[in-house]
Amino acid sequence: MTPIRILIVDDSVVIRRLLSDTLSGDPALEVVGVASDGRIALAKISLLKPDLITLDIEMPVMDGLEALAALRKLYPKLPVIMFSTLTERGAAATLDALSLGASDYATKPSNTGSPAVAIERIRAELIPKIKALCGGMVALKFLPLPGFRPAVKARPRSNPRIEIVAIGTSTGGPNALTAVIPQFPADFPVPIVIVQHMPPLFTRLLAERLNTLSPLEVQEGKAGQKLQRGQIWIAPGDYHMTVVRRGAEFVLGLNHDPQENSCRPAVDVLFRSVARTYGANVLAVVLTGMGADGTRGSADIREAGGEVIAQDEASSVVWGMPGNVVAANLADHIYPLGGIAPEVVRRVAVRRGMAIAAHP
Repeated sequence: MTPIRILIVDDSVVIRRLLSDTLSGDPALEVVGVASDGRIALAKISLLKPDLITLDIEMPVMDGLEALAALRKLYPKLPVIMFSTLTERGAAATLDALSLGASDYATKPSNTGSPAVAIERIRAELIPKIKALCGGMVALKFLPLPGFRPAVKARPRSNPRIEIVAIGTSTGGPNALTAVIPQFPADFPVPIVIVQHMPPLFTRLLAERLNTLSPLEVQEGKAGQKLQRGQIWIAPGDYHMTVVRRGAEFVLGLNHDPQENSCRPAVDVLFRSVARTYGANVLAVVLTGMGADGTRGSADIREAGGEVIAQDEASSVVWGMPGNVVAANLADHIYPLGGIAPEVVRRVAVRRGMAIAAHP
């Protein structure tokens, strides 16, 4: 297989060397060039013809956001991964970059950590994203999960009332959620709980941004918070989010249990908890994302009598998470991104015997 050609754009000599050495150590990857600012990067793209660009945000001459905006006009399909600092400023700029068309992001290792830890971080976080965005993991993405027995799709249904909507997403998720969440109307009658694979700070800022766009209240999850209609809760970075029952009430739980599917928060943890607490009264949605997080949880929801819908391949940045759900025969239906919110609203309305006005 031809190696994936990568252009590294960063003003730090240390970071350029660290990335070059680490990425070049993988036989599936080839670093074809480096650039110290956005202007140099734009000049090199036509010469080097990279398959993917890693792009720093804070650079002299032309920063990452300016470079990304210019790049998208010339190369709308070229995958770009932002390589940003794990700070509030870095997180905010990364969300700006995703809205401008960046494909994904990875966080820079801490300056206080050892080189060995930094290299391992890049191998664990950045390299899988490069391969997923460039199609290098297509052959792996639908392998059966160890010990996993998918539910049989055809089974009797009682069409129960939907009492909660649970959403799971990863790569491409912030933009997908920005497209989906504002479409839910102000009178949407059930709570929505979401896992988006993101570190701390990022999830809070994502919730705040979505809150400005949505008729519903969007917040980062809080332990002990009672679930009510008109609310959307996003799992905080580095915490699993669950739903637990206390008498007649349903409340959020947060925990720092071990990662699942190399993730915390994990979609499987949330889906498993809503299946356990709400039974058949769950509608789950699996949006774009790499990996298989959400597949086991979708099986739990289906086995409890709930429903699962998945985003289609054509509108997904990476069709790993929804693709694995479909491959396991766990999706009740598959929709393009633009059809997800209207279908959720329709199903909730039909199951609850009420009219809900779709938000324009």
